[in-house]
Amino acid sequence: MELTRLIVKGGVISPGELREVVNMAADQGLDSISFGSRQDIIFPKGFTSLHKTALGKHHFVYPDQKSGNNIVSSYVSTDIFRNTNWLTGNKFLYILELFKEQPKLKVNINDPKQQLVPLFTGHLNFIASEHEDYWYLYIRLPKWERMEVYPVLIYSWDIAKFYYEIEKITAEESIGIDLIFNLVSEALDTNNRTIDKPLNIPFYPFPYYEGMNRMGIDQYWLGLYWRNNLYDLDFLKEMCDLCFDCKIGKICITPWKSFIIKGIPKDRKLEWEKFLGKRGINVRHSLLELNWHLPVAMEWALNLKTFLVRTLDQFDISTYGLNFGISEYNRDGHYFTSIVIEKNELPAALESIKIRDTYNVLFAKNFDPNTREYIVHSQDIDKLELPTILIELSRKYFNELGNATTESTEKTQKKEKPQQDIYQCQECLTLYKPEYGDESQGIPKGILFTDLGEDYCCSLCEAPKSNFKILDTSDSELTK
Repeated sequence: MELTRLIVKGGVISPGELREVVNMAADQGLDSISFGSRQDIIFPKGFTSLHKTALGKHHFVYPDQKSGNNIVSSYVSTDIFRNTNWLTGNKFLYILELFKEQPKLKVNINDPKQQLVPLFTGHLNFIASEHEDYWYLYIRLPKWERMEVYPVLIYSWDIAKFYYEIEKITAEESIGIDLIFNLVSEALDTNNRTIDKPLNIPFYPFPYYEGMNRMGIDQYWLGLYWRNNLYDLDFLKEMCDLCFDCKIGKICITPWKSFIIKGIPKDRKLEWEKFLGKRGINVRHSLLELNWHLPVAMEWALNLKTFLVRTLDQFDISTYGLNFGISEYNRDGHYFTSIVIEKNELPAALESIKIRDTYNVLFAKNFDPNTREYIVHSQDIDKLELPTILIELSRKYFNELGNATTESTEKTQKKEKPQQDIYQCQECLTLYKPEYGDESQGIPKGILFTDLGEDYCCSLCEAPKSNFKILDTSDSELTK
């Protein structure tokens, strides 16, 4: 997808900066912008490169560029959802300010007590501990098969220093956590602290993040969500002007293609409501509508979500506390929603034939995406079967709610299974993956290809077992 991204450090942008961005987009003939899952701003195909003098402090990543990753942070949740006592909004801003150069790796800086921002979607994930100004660090570099915890807690003011040192020593080759620890310890003089207990991540239902909501005694926060993720430039311009007038200094982008404005004065609440009403903005979508994560600018995903939401709404099904993701088949399995609907790949040889898409449905262990452990519920499902499966999973969630015990992330990570060999039919390119088995032929999940009988044949083109070849996943996209 040829999209241009604007890096918004930590998902925090001032009304003035957003107004500049909106003006740049308008100058190029655009009428809307979108938001990305890493709290960045997305421009559609056709947004051309700008001259360096026009860029100023804005960091754009164009379709032909591979460098440039946004820092994800849960600053957006501070003061409006539950949070670690010592972790204030100002502390987030100070830490983000320490990142002077654009990171090449994905960095997450989060409070574990909030549910709005995913904890483990970065290469380096800093997670606040109970000790004031100290953070756990969980690392999973691009070629690593599993996540590792850094052996000590990191001091708040050393976070950026740690990141840049790790980026430098891992730039040339992939090395393990022990060597990273030794090299960083030799290179930096830092204020570390011993880990006295494993990180425990409490599970809370997914929050409602839209509409006008009370914030403290005399302020409000406003969450805005548009289902098509196309935010009108004229609306954004007028909104930035209203922020200026109310002396609001920050606008926060969420990973859910929405944004939040905090600190609306109580005596200006009516003015904001009139502004939204005159524009016809709906600020009370149901959770069933809100709690979906979709890839940017993929019409098929938006159409599928619309179908599922309307169907589930007809059944009057509660999904409170759950969230859903729609994705093309994700080879590394890195998701951050309770339930995932995964669209299967169509073999290249069959692309010219009209075949209905099929889907796999997965759910996170205990329906908590921060466990990073997903269970396959159904595979090769037709679109019309999906609502029934989602209803079944929502009932399972409510039946089990409150029964799960909190586990430390270290224990969870040790349960990750080693990668199993994947075989591919050389005739039609169908994959046999042990994690799925082959339901159409009565083969359960977990059966290795080498353990199949010699009479096994391809479920799609009926080629014999001998036509399957093992895929080399050591450096292929399957492990990225």
